[in-house]
Amino acid sequence: MPERRYERIADELRSRITSGQVAPGEPIPSARAITREWGVAVATASRALAVLRDEGLVAARPGLGTVVIGRPMRARRVRDVSDGEISADRITAVAIDLADAEGLSAVSMRRVAIELGVPTMALYRHVRGKNTLLQLMVDTILGQVQLPGTPPPGWRAQLELVARLQWAGYRQHPWLARLVSMTRPTVLPNGMLHTEWALSAVDGLDRGLSPNTMLHLVVNLFAYVRGSATNLEMELESEQDTGLTDDQWLESHGADFARVLQSGRYPQLARVIAATGVDLNVDTLFDFGLERLLDGYAALVDHD
Repeated sequence: MPERRYERIADELRSRITSGQVAPGEPIPSARAITREWGVAVATASRALAVLRDEGLVAARPGLGTVVIGRPMRARRVRDVSDGEISADRITAVAIDLADAEGLSAVSMRRVAIELGVPTMALYRHVRGKNTLLQLMVDTILGQVQLPGTPPPGWRAQLELVARLQWAGYRQHPWLARLVSMTRPTVLPNGMLHTEWALSAVDGLDRGLSPNTMLHLVVNLFAYVRGSATNLEMELESEQDTGLTDDQWLESHGADFARVLQSGRYPQLARVIAATGVDLNVDTLFDFGLERLLDGYAALVDHD
């Protein structure tokens, strides 16, 4: 039988590992890097990585990607299991770990089954399919965002709290923003608790807000957090692909920026960047925007 493309890629990566070209603890190319190097689809790249993971050569490490952990060993055998040995919660937890380590593209029913060491069909007795699994992943993470039983005093402090808690969740799981929709929501019990909590924050204000205004205010707030979070996945992927943090990347391109700014074509930009105390990143952008958004809500509340 002809060797398939993912097998050829796995063979090449295995050779790099066994020859010592990539040492234990070091990362191997990500699925996205493999697609560029070999010109294959993400699914093919993910399958090649799954082969190495099944052989015990590599493992997913949050924040690092897929790293070398040992020498070649016999691939583990998929075993038949009873329903009691796996559950929707366990399947969801494995899927979240995969997404954290390798990105959302790595998550599939087959890949989760490989990680659990069970036949793929065994998962369908607990999770209907990938779409259901993705919803479970979102709701599980939202459930881990702990809203306090006793909220802080004042609607503004309460809205700021829920927004920052959600931001922390997106920060921990940068791929999450891709799965959250503001206009086509799904039934997510934990997500609905967030909405309920925020609606309660603006309910009963002295001047009163209409139900339509209350709903738009809350969804607008959540949409701002989610929209800001769409940058997080790109930032993480860029760091993994280049091996440079944002600060390191800027430092490496400092000479290029300086040369352009010294041209005199951008005097305002040059002046602002050269000023003391200037610091811009995804967190400062989020903080600035959140404060201005809450200022706008305050004007709305006072006006009504």
